[in-house]
Parts: sequence; structure tokens; C-alpha cells
Amino acid sequence: MGFLPITREECKARGWSQPDFVLITGDGYIDHPSFGTAIISRILESRGYKVAILPQPDWNSKKDFMRFGRPRLGFLINAGNVDSMVNHYSVFKHKRKTDAYSPGGETGKRPNRAVIVYSNRAREAFKDVPIIIGGIEASLRRLGHYDYWDDSVRRSILLDAKADILVYGMGERAIVEIAEALDSGIEAKDIGWIPGTCVKAKEIYMDEETLMLPDFEDIAQSKEAYARSFAVQYKNNDYITAKRLVEKYSDGLFVVQNPPQPPLETQELDDVYELPYECTYHPSYETSGGIPAIKEVEFSIISSRGCFGGCAFCALTFHQGRQVRGRSRESIVKEGRKLTGLPGFKGYIHDVGGPTANFREAACEKQLTKGVCAHKDCLYPHPCSQLNINHKEYLNILRDLRNMEGVKKVFVRSGVRFDYVMADKSDEFLRELCKYHVSGILKVAPEHVSDKVLSYMHKPQKKVFEEFSRKYKKINEQLGLKQYLIPYLISSHPGSTLNDAIELAEFLSDNGFIPDQVQDFYPTPGTLATCMYYTELDPLTMEKVYVAKSMEEKKLQRALIHFNKPENRELVRTALVKAGREDLFGKLLKGPGRQNNQKKQSKDNKSRQFSKKSNKRRS
Repeated sequence: MGFLPITREECKARGWSQPDFVLITGDGYIDHPSFGTAIISRILESRGYKVAILPQPDWNSKKDFMRFGRPRLGFLINAGNVDSMVNHYSVFKHKRKTDAYSPGGETGKRPNRAVIVYSNRAREAFKDVPIIIGGIEASLRRLGHYDYWDDSVRRSILLDAKADILVYGMGERAIVEIAEALDSGIEAKDIGWIPGTCVKAKEIYMDEETLMLPDFEDIAQSKEAYARSFAVQYKNNDYITAKRLVEKYSDGLFVVQNPPQPPLETQELDDVYELPYECTYHPSYETSGGIPAIKEVEFSIISSRGCFGGCAFCALTFHQGRQVRGRSRESIVKEGRKLTGLPGFKGYIHDVGGPTANFREAACEKQLTKGVCAHKDCLYPHPCSQLNINHKEYLNILRDLRNMEGVKKVFVRSGVRFDYVMADKSDEFLRELCKYHVSGILKVAPEHVSDKVLSYMHKPQKKVFEEFSRKYKKINEQLGLKQYLIPYLISSHPGSTLNDAIELAEFLSDNGFIPDQVQDFYPTPGTLATCMYYTELDPLTMEKVYVAKSMEEKKLQRALIHFNKPENRELVRTALVKAGREDLFGKLLKGPGRQNNQKKQSKDNKSRQFSKKSNKRRS
């Protein structure tokens, strides 16, 4: 069917005098189901709507926003696959040098706070056209939220964008319901009932299914009020049990969050991922070198959605939800066959997974009828006794794919939840994973080794990771394979003191682990850990939490994990003196000779070496 039009000439070539929707995005146009723009536009197209794409418009005036003329039903606006502020700035607020979602990786193709800027320009272009915002930036800023870059609490993005409707979470159902309502003649201001949306209201009818959050002015001035508000939101994020949430503003407006949409079931997911995507970027970007982000997903398969892992630093709970749903085995295999026919396919399927590769279904049967537990995690602090632990279907999918004609190797790179693997009484999954689906290195995410810090992260205890490491090593030895682990580590997470960072450094030193890179905790909207960072409270208990906020301490905690690097020597010394741990000088302050010797020892014993690469999924 070809790409959707990005110019007025392409609209005319399709015989369109006017599109129904203009979808504005901060990314370059990639027609691949790893990108929300592609999914939403193809879903609407499948329902008979005409959608034009306006990628990375010039936001300095309204002119580019008038490219297609007045859309019949509305503007759909997102910032792209990543929050625009995260896209632009590192945790140290340094400007990033590249943008993987822009042609040629060039920066500067989107504004800061893109949803707000685009929405206001669209409103300038056509004052009366409905504006619907969505995507990760809108979804995680749907109510009053702490903003790391302003270091303050900002209003709901719905108000600052002057939009009519905000779609949060995975928006396929919501956007179709909105389109049908608009198409039937209902004005945007009157579409206030759709699950998975936030809307503005001047009056509120309170009932037993509605909860009033603390007023915005209260959460902007009181960290305790902010924490209480976040806790209510955190516990009202399941489609079965969630209530309608209301946040009041001083100008008399209310922002209303309707309960979430139910997750798409297997057949619905299959339908979404079998739409006629071109599976690459628009050909107009070829002269710029294409869009780098396609390389990570071009030959990968999304097999599931949602995550019941519950990591405190991850926004999946707020965006995709805790109820996992998987595509059918048949649909995934069908996509595998499609990949083998794509230009550039060399026999390698790079990934088969989702937010967590080895989660395929709801955590337990109870979730399907009663919803997720509001006061209990599925895996933290220990796997729940009701947890369904089953790798069989995922294994069968991997077997089908690796035995497919034209496929040389199928990798699993989207992350394996190792505590879920350890809870499985059978070693069948881990053994086949090691034998067939690891490219020499398996990525896992212990994140830290201090049990205190791990408790704030909602991650399993250190001993679980150590047990997994031993089992992984043993199985590889039995298979005659030399394969290693790459652990993801986070420095300066809420709850981590200098002593906790030293404990992690000691662990790395004692085991000969040399991380390549470390991710500093990044306070992004919508996460439990970000609420802890801002309020210095655990919103679920209201207990105090230590937070390393100064850039100086952040650098010290990061340097400790990289204690082996000569350039960090003085920072490590400062950290040890500050913590009164001069006894560790001999262990952590390596001279050039000792460092080289350690590197040699590490090469001789690679099965114990850890490497750490940047974890873009968490940013």
C-alpha cells in the first residue's frame, strides 16, 4: 500500500482533497510497528480514515502546520518515541550530540517540550480543529508532575498544550473511539467518557467511582501532598480496579483521568502487528543517511506488551500497564517469514520480546478477573505464590523461528528477567537460551548489589543475581560455550548512599568485574523512583528516602563503579575519604601497573567479567 503521505502532493496522488487527520510527530517518519506513529496511523487507515503524516515540522511559525490544509477531524500530536527532554539532554543536563530518531542522527529537528510547542502551533494554524495529544511524553505528563529539567512541579500537559483530549497508554482502542465520535459529529469538548483518555472539565460529578486528588497548587507546594497524589495514581492504573481521577486547578478547571483501556488481547495484538507496514523509514530520508533508530528494530519481533516486573525506575506501569498480553505463536512466526524476505536480511532475527522478553501472559489467573494487586508486586520482594511461571510457549516460538528456512540465528536481546527464570523449576528455558539464542553475551539487569538500594528499586536481592550467575556459568560450561553476562547498573538511585556505592564497587573489585558504562539514575516523569527523588519520600509508605541530588555526589557514586579508570582515581579517593573508608585505598585505588594487571587477569577469566553498556530502554 506504500507509505502514508507526508506532502500535499502525495495526498493528491491518492485522490485526497483533505485528510481526516494530520498526525504530527517529533520523529522522522518510520513505518514500523516499533513506533507509535506507525501503529496509530495504520490503525486509523484500517478503519477507513485518511491520515497524513507531518514529521518534524518547522515549529518557528504556523506555516508548516498548514501543509495539508485543514484536517477534517483533527490533529494527532506526539513528541516521538522518546520524551523530547530525554531525547535532548543527558542526566547531567548536557545536550546530546545525536538523535537516533532523526534523519542522519542529526539533532535540533524537534523543540524542547515538543507536544506543547506543536499543539500551540497547530492551534494557531486552525483555531477550531480538535487537537488530540498522545505518545510517551503526553502519557507520562498527564497529571501534575515533577519535571527534572525545571526542578519544579508542572501542570498537566493537557493544559499547557491547550489540547482537547489526551490519550495515555497504548492508544489503539482510544484513538478509534475518538475518531468515531468526531466522525459522528460530536464536538471534541463533549468527548469525555473514553477510557484511556484525560480531558478538561469545568464541573465534576463526584460518585463512588471517582477519586479527587490533591489540588495542583497543593502538590506544587507540598512534597508530602505530591507523594500522596502519586500513590493514588500508582494504585489506580489497572483497567479492572481503577477509578476516575480528578485534579483541580486554581483557574476553576479540572483535569479528569478516565480509567485505563483494557490491554489488547491476543487476536487484537495480532491484527495490529499484521497491518501493512513498510517496516523502514520514508525514502525521502535516504539522502540523509536514513534514520539510525531503524537499525535496532528492523529485524526484530515484538512478541508481547506490558510488564509485571514493577521496577521503581521504569515508567511501564504508567504507560503499558502491569497486565502482560502476548501475540499468538502463529502471528509471530508469520512475521518471522516476512522478515526473511526483507531487503538486507542476512539470516539473523535480532530480538523476539517485549518490555521483558520472557513475559508472555498475565502474571496470574486472578488478574484476568480481579485486576492486579494494588498493594503487592508480582516479583518483589519475592515471586508471588500465585505467579504463573511458564516459558513453554515462548520456547516453542523461538524453536519455530530458529528452524525457519533462511534463518541462521535468533537472538534474545530485549532483556530477560532473571528472577523469573530462577523461579522456574525447569532449566529447559535457560539451557536453550544459552545454546541457541545468546550472541556470546546475555544482558540482565541486577541494577545494584546493595539489598537496601534494591528494595527501593523493587528488584530481587543480590543473592538471586549471584545464584543466576552461577547457574548461567554452569550451563554454559556444560554446553562447552564461553558466554558472558552484561549487567545493567544504575548509580545514584534514590536510597543509594555513598556507602552503598562503595559496596557495589567492592563487589565489582572482588569479582573482577569491569563495567564499560554506567547509567546514572534519570528522574523521568511517571516513575515511582522519580517521586522518591523529588519528595525524598517513598510514596507507598511515606517513609524518608535518602537521595543523592548534588552533581558532586552523583559523580562520586558513578566514579566508584568505574574505580578502575585512571581518570576517576581522585574522585574515588575523595569518596572513600568522605565515607571514612580509607581501608579500601589498596583495593579500589589501582595504580597504572595494577590496573593493567587486572585487565590481563580479567581477560584470562572472562567468564567472570561483566561489561555494562548504555541501557536506552530505561531512558
